[in-house]
Amino acid sequence: MESFLTDEVIPVRLATTGRTGAMVQSMWFDYRDGFIWCSTQADSILVRRLRHDPRAGFEVAPDAPPYHGVRGRAITDIVHLGAADVLDRLIDKYLDDPTSNLARWLRSRRTTEVALRLNPLTRHSWDYSARMSS
Repeated sequence: MESFLTDEVIPVRLATTGRTGAMVQSMWFDYRDGFIWCSTQADSILVRRLRHDPRAGFEVAPDAPPYHGVRGRAITDIVHLGAADVLDRLIDKYLDDPTSNLARWLRSRRTTEVALRLNPLTRHSWDYSARMSS
């Protein structure tokens, strides 16, 4: 699980609850020291939901077979200090060109960025490669 979460370059799916019900959101992530780190704007709907209830479900899994991945439940901390560093790590991980228009736009909003630190309470993995091989 550790190497999968460290090496995989796909979004994490986060599930949160709120007054209007459940929401699933895909986010870039970085896995370090047992935590899943994401970055978003401080005034986002996701942050508002997590301020109300810090519990989240998560899943990291590719969409194509053979199906495999990691999912679980976490408690989320909203972290202001170092949020720009988390954003930079995510840009370096997910964008081929860290000087692209998208990278510049994301960095232009870094003063209002927060980091989300997901502390997994449970983690489960699955791998259906053996069942799906031809």
